[in-house]
Amino acid sequence: MENDFIEMMEPTPELDSKKCKAFALFIQLILQYTTLLSAVVAWYMYDYFIAGATFLLLFVIMGIVRAQLRNSSIPMKQQEYHYNDKGIANWYVAKNFCLSKELE
Repeated sequence: MENDFIEMMEPTPELDSKKCKAFALFIQLILQYTTLLSAVVAWYMYDYFIAGATFLLLFVIMGIVRAQLRNSSIPMKQQEYHYNDKGIANWYVAKNFCLSKELE
């Protein structure tokens, strides 16, 4: 049981260009703050109950979006690891938009 480690196949990619880094930062911010900002806007415009319902609904939706981004870009053997929003955004941008020399 002490030797049951998941093999690391590829490290989390480092993005080279500023455009790729900016796009990864944009995705990271969306994943982190969409739920909270939407709940605050709903609270300001409507009511506490609507804000709470918005928060819970978007919490589930953003969890599904995170899982889809993680499963579509991170290699299968490495999906057992825990990734934060920055790691998921870096993998997604590196695999789908900014193909570097390391990943080809």
